[in-house]
Amino acid sequence: METLNIESLITDLALILVLGAIATVLFKKLKQPVVLGYIVAGFLASPHFSLLPSVAGEANIEFWAQIGIIILLFSLGLEFSFKKLLNVGGSAVVTALIIVTGMMGLGFVVGKLLGFAAVDSIFLGGMISMSSTTIILKALTDLNMRQRKFVPMIFAVLIVEDLFAVVMMVILSSVAINKTVQGDEMLRSVLKLSFFLIAWFVVGIYLLPTVFKNFRRIITDEMMLIISMGLCFMMAVLAVKSGFSMALGAFVMGSILAGTVEAERIGRVIVSVKDLFGAVFFISVGMMVNPEIIVQHWGTIALLSVVVIVGMIVFGTFGMLATGQPLKIAVQSGFALTQIGEFSFIIASLGMTLGVLEKSIYPIIVTVSVITTFTTPFFIKSADRFYGWLEQLLPASWSKVMEGYSTHATQTEMSESRMIWSQVVKRYVLRLVLYSVVCVALIMLSDAYLEPLLVRLLGRDWASRVGALVTLVVIAPFVYALTRPHIRASEREKLLELSGKVSYVPIVVMGLFSLLLGMNFIMTVLYAYDYSSEVAIVIAVVLALLIALLFAPVLRKHLAKVEQHFIGNVNVRENRRTGRGANLVSDLHVAYMTVGHDCPFIGQRLKNANLRNRYGINLVNIQRNGVLHPVPKGDMRIYPGDILGVIGNDEQIQQMLPLVEATSTPTQPVTDVKFTHFAITERSPLIGKLLRNAGLSEQYEALLVAVQRGEDDYITPTPELEFLPGDILWIVGNPKRLHDLI
Repeated sequence: METLNIESLITDLALILVLGAIATVLFKKLKQPVVLGYIVAGFLASPHFSLLPSVAGEANIEFWAQIGIIILLFSLGLEFSFKKLLNVGGSAVVTALIIVTGMMGLGFVVGKLLGFAAVDSIFLGGMISMSSTTIILKALTDLNMRQRKFVPMIFAVLIVEDLFAVVMMVILSSVAINKTVQGDEMLRSVLKLSFFLIAWFVVGIYLLPTVFKNFRRIITDEMMLIISMGLCFMMAVLAVKSGFSMALGAFVMGSILAGTVEAERIGRVIVSVKDLFGAVFFISVGMMVNPEIIVQHWGTIALLSVVVIVGMIVFGTFGMLATGQPLKIAVQSGFALTQIGEFSFIIASLGMTLGVLEKSIYPIIVTVSVITTFTTPFFIKSADRFYGWLEQLLPASWSKVMEGYSTHATQTEMSESRMIWSQVVKRYVLRLVLYSVVCVALIMLSDAYLEPLLVRLLGRDWASRVGALVTLVVIAPFVYALTRPHIRASEREKLLELSGKVSYVPIVVMGLFSLLLGMNFIMTVLYAYDYSSEVAIVIAVVLALLIALLFAPVLRKHLAKVEQHFIGNVNVRENRRTGRGANLVSDLHVAYMTVGHDCPFIGQRLKNANLRNRYGINLVNIQRNGVLHPVPKGDMRIYPGDILGVIGNDEQIQQMLPLVEATSTPTQPVTDVKFTHFAITERSPLIGKLLRNAGLSEQYEALLVAVQRGEDDYITPTPELEFLPGDILWIVGNPKRLHDLI
């Protein structure tokens, strides 16, 4: 049995973390992305750099890096949220699909032209098809462009790309294992992935928010860290058992937890763990950089860099235009996506782990990522100039056509009757998918665990009878859910009011299809327990009719509770914020609001804020830094980050929410503030003024700490202090603005 060399493991970890610390501080000083510092640190710790000690065993770093990938994907999942995906809209999905498919196809073609094998070319297409959320966010923040109109659309596309990346990892794993690209195999992999994703989400959303709700008061930050990491690794193991990667399981668990009220808290308690192991992963990426390979393949690196930049601009712009965005927004979006990042490294690591990716491709793709990261801010800034040039170049007729298409695509209105039918169909499809997955999962569990247990306890004959009966009883509510009416009474009445009649053809078609599907599930159970086809068909018909007619009232009541619980958990964060689902008396309910930085009564005492008289609500508690203050006193003040528990009706809470949670991003970039000193001359605007009239805080955003007169005479500032030539001011502020005072 192979033993783990603890000393070597710790030595390597110490080396890469020390180098990582030095490199990141340097890159932060240079105002470059920290990720690049990690990559440089990895190169310095690798055998390819001989001036410093190298890691003793790359297997040790691979061990830490695999943990890093799991936690990195878990944290990305925490920011993802299944509900957020549903809210991004179809335009983001279409745009992301155009970008990913276009870049994958382009990458495959370029890979074949460069002489790569088919599998290498497929992985190359996957690696260059994913823009980096981290790098884009950093660049937009540094350029003070977070509030631009195109930014929300970019982030929506990046959310969808994250999901596509997860699907891509599954498909690429299948391609790597089978060493070929087969359409039926890919379809099977995607269907299998879809089934397990839905099953995991349904179970997770149904159970986890309830657990957190019931035990919230006793779970400390330490316990939350253990619970969240335990859930992360548990789902990683389940994913492997189901034939998927650990990274996929971690991402799924993060997405499930993102819909709970504890999402922000989990993100806060795991941030140190994520930073540590994420750093180790990116450092391990840097260790794969081989200067000899870079010099040898400099032409390939330059070509791929151009392909990434040009391809992302073209497909990103076209994707936005295709979904009805104006030309300017489309161009700005395309120019912002011109880089690859963390998912490229993860896909490359996957290929290396599976042993199908040529080793020389890894340092090539890392170098391309570094180059495109450095060029991203330049291209974001160049988007407006390019749009101006393109607008002048395009014929006026083209501009009118695109403008008309954009207006039509974004402002097309749907009639009220069509909107009702659209809601009916969406609800029908969603129920069909969810309840079908639940039925299939229950049948699989029965076949895998219940039947063998009953055979051991009761024998084959009785096991078939009891097992079939138990399984049918368990799936009965979900079979009924498939066959129940799919249009609500209120919707039927509204359709009658709008058009004078209701077409029952689609309702009958949906009902018949659901009935046949429910009978199919019943027959599947009976087949699994060795019943003949004739018997299974007869029993399925009889049971379907009994479920739809005789047992409907009981099942409807049971199902209503299940659906209400599930929907409540899906919306638990929004319900907690607005108070829906927490009714106390009549229309009164409890809501929890987080105080934003622009809340109008920040810093005020409660007795002065007068919330009850002004907004009609009652403040029942304040949560601050994890400490709950029940029934706060009138002298207590309100600060940003406080969570206010208030009681009111819908109108009062909806009126108060935007005020309490008001937060805006500063319009000016954050500047450096330093403690410095300088002597003022006779030309200084301060000469002859008193401190109270100097306007240091108002005009210069500065704080005067002390005034030095003579060698050892330090004066504590008072409002009556008069400034004299030669005074040395010890002051806190932005050096560039303070220069005007000299």
